[in-house]
Amino acid sequence: MSAACAYREAGGSGEIHLLSADQDPPYERPPLSKDLLRGETASDQISLVDEKTRKEQDIGLALGDPVVELGPDRARTAAGRDYPFTHCVLATGAEPVRPDLPGADHPRVRVLRSLRDSGHLREAAMRAGEAIVAGAGFIGCEAAVSLARLGLRVTVLCPGPVPQLARLGREAGELIASWLAEEGVLLLPETELKSITDGHIVRTGSGQDLDAGLILLATGARPRADLAEQAGLAIEDGRVRTDERMRTSRPGIFAAGDVALAYNAVAGRALPVEHWGEGLAMGEVAGRTAAGADAVWDAVPGFWSEIGDHTLKYAAWGDGFDHARPVSGDDGKFTVWYERDGTAVGVLTHEADDDYERGTELIHAHRPLPQNLEDAR
Repeated sequence: MSAACAYREAGGSGEIHLLSADQDPPYERPPLSKDLLRGETASDQISLVDEKTRKEQDIGLALGDPVVELGPDRARTAAGRDYPFTHCVLATGAEPVRPDLPGADHPRVRVLRSLRDSGHLREAAMRAGEAIVAGAGFIGCEAAVSLARLGLRVTVLCPGPVPQLARLGREAGELIASWLAEEGVLLLPETELKSITDGHIVRTGSGQDLDAGLILLATGARPRADLAEQAGLAIEDGRVRTDERMRTSRPGIFAAGDVALAYNAVAGRALPVEHWGEGLAMGEVAGRTAAGADAVWDAVPGFWSEIGDHTLKYAAWGDGFDHARPVSGDDGKFTVWYERDGTAVGVLTHEADDDYERGTELIHAHRPLPQNLEDAR
């Protein structure tokens, strides 16, 4: 939808067909694990573009009929419909990973990616007293708090000693763990899922059996690159390789969002990014480029995560750091500065917006962190 709207706004006058495997009109995904899951927001409040605006921009929408074949100048859907094109944007996203373990594919075991997933998860929560969340990434932690606020006793299986250790470092992981504890969520560190029996009994790596009425797998996502691979596009590390204008290896075909491994003009390298905001940004670049306008992806990727009443803000190139330098302040302020080879590559903040903005500037400019991190504010 971001690509379609940007194409129109940049003067693109061709027909637009938005072809989606999803059965619901385009919507915001971030609320699915938070306010929508808790019932604080209704599904009709998270639409990306209302029907009136979509029709004014003459954007056609076909739902529940995924593209199964992509040729040089046309796309064919599962229902056998052909859509000729001059430009095509692949925004096929990613799908939840169900680990290759006994019972992980049981129909009672939930995943969370779509609007319907969120609705089914909420329905299951209304009938359950306890929930197990396998995985302590952001989706897992956000959903765990939401389920706890719905009145469930929630246990999170965390593969490492703290949540998000590899991405954010120990100090940030300990902070997230403390927030889960505030909400009554039980975190089991260094605990891996080994099997699921009858859709409600979990066996961990230590041989412990946990029984719950609801199991949510938050075990990562896999880019939906099958269509691109079938079309012969260049694939790297499971994603569609693009330049900074979202152009793939085939003229006229673009890729954006989770499925893309796009070159970032400021980072100077291709980056795998799974952030909602970057999906919107990449889509806009693809749409503007398709319309003949000038656009490049050159922003520092970032996202926000709401874990209960706490909001984390994160901006980073996202492909590693060699030092994480935490700084605590008054009134719950917390910042982690990330550097690699003496240069700022990331910043994570809680209640420290000035640090977030300054950190993003330092990362974008490839500048080192100040010796006194208070000077970075």
